[in-house]
Amino acid sequence: MAPVPNAEKNHEHKKNHKNILKKPNSRYTHIMIQLKKNIAGSILKQNLHREHHSLQALACKSSQALRFFPEREEIPERLNIRPAFFHDIDRIIHSLAYTRYSDKTQVFSQVKNDHITHRMQHVQYVSKIARTIGRFLRLNEDLIEAIALGHDIGHTPFGHEGESILNRICQEKGQGAFAHNYQSMRVLMEIENQGLGLNLTTQVLDGILCHNGEILDRKYTPDYDKTAEVLYQEYQQCGRQQEASRKIRPMTLEGAVVRVSDIIAYVGKDIEDALRLKLISKKDLPKAAVDVLGNSNREMIHNLIVDLVNQSHDQEALSFSAPVYTALMKLKDWNYQNIYKSTQKNGQYEKIKMIFTFLYDHYSEDLRIKNKECDIFKAFLDYKKQSYIENNSIHQKVVDFIAGMTDEYFLGQFKKLSLPELR
Repeated sequence: MAPVPNAEKNHEHKKNHKNILKKPNSRYTHIMIQLKKNIAGSILKQNLHREHHSLQALACKSSQALRFFPEREEIPERLNIRPAFFHDIDRIIHSLAYTRYSDKTQVFSQVKNDHITHRMQHVQYVSKIARTIGRFLRLNEDLIEAIALGHDIGHTPFGHEGESILNRICQEKGQGAFAHNYQSMRVLMEIENQGLGLNLTTQVLDGILCHNGEILDRKYTPDYDKTAEVLYQEYQQCGRQQEASRKIRPMTLEGAVVRVSDIIAYVGKDIEDALRLKLISKKDLPKAAVDVLGNSNREMIHNLIVDLVNQSHDQEALSFSAPVYTALMKLKDWNYQNIYKSTQKNGQYEKIKMIFTFLYDHYSEDLRIKNKECDIFKAFLDYKKQSYIENNSIHQKVVDFIAGMTDEYFLGQFKKLSLPELR
């Protein structure tokens, strides 16, 4: 685990957004004074000024951004031409884990169809939908985009099927739990950058940890009083208990926007993909739901966004109207019964489970006997700092390696380790 955050460095985070509005923001004022002396500083000052006057009261401003380790920043935040959350976007999209999105399953795996959604497309859809909502509600779009692009970065190969299998392995080994939202924060905080992490802001990490799109609520109320210390405690709990992920709330409205946008992005798109694969037909869709939301992905996205904005404008929380919430719940439940569960009945699930177990056991043994020729060394540990190697168990190293694989690499490893080489 990463070092416990220093409470003194994060004491300012204990001020919630409401308190910040009642008195001058000292952090913002200090930044403004320091930047008056040069042209770049003048531009930054104008940007901060524009942000503080264009965003709504409860939006998270760039001047409120906090990092667990501010001393690691080569350029002090107040002098960086890129605002903190904008900078986080760059760090995420240039990460190795982000590159691997392109060959990770969203819902349908091992399908020969170039028009079926993969994980890369999904996070882009979430980002676009979330930014649309954020723009209507006058929230911080940089923060929203950073959370959205990083929210699934810890997903396993083969989507939620892979996640459930890896979670079962962790539980059987007595090694806590596995959840992709926890792993996403772990990737960005403790695995990327050779095991040093990317030092993202706490607000971005928090939104990623709390994004759980499998949970649908009618109302999304942020935990405005959450501190960096509490976030770190929640992070640790999510690594120990699977249910912990269901109980946490984001500290910002922006985080809540991404959480609900995750559902809006996948519920209609997964139906669209299932239709394209001829697994369902439009007449199968629940009439009570489509009468309210529409019977196409485009209509569903439009109607959900409009309802959410109408219900949430100038409010301290996000919410759907009762009819739209009921319809969305029915549609989501229908998807689970007719799309997601059906993917586990196609004969592939048991094969995928067998491969996960095989690779976990193989890598664990290679680490135990220190087989330096194995790929967990050559493709993973050889690129990590000594601190990562010393601070993580054999189990954790194996889980981190497997969880980070693309579908193709995962299958390639199995073939390489289980089948004889042709000569």
